[in-house]
Amino acid sequence: MNANLTRLAEQRERLIAHAAAQRTALGHAIEPLRTPLSIADQGLAALRFIKRHPAWIVGGVVLIAAVRPGPAGKWLGRGWLAWRIVQQLRGK
Repeated sequence: MNANLTRLAEQRERLIAHAAAQRTALGHAIEPLRTPLSIADQGLAALRFIKRHPAWIVGGVVLIAAVRPGPAGKWLGRGWLAWRIVQQLRGK
């Protein structure tokens, strides 16, 4: 039984060393993708924020329309109306 435990302990040590080598190799392989993945992560965070706070986007567009009125004001009014109708239908 003792020989069996020794063999299992040696196998465990080999597997741990192999896993550590694989983690190191994976880290080196992923390094060039670190910056693009970081940018994509920031973009997803921005989309989540917009999804949780759509009123901020509407407010920003209304502010731009107030500063620079023109044909956009007509479309913004329609957009605002459509947004309010959707919100009322959703019960918010």
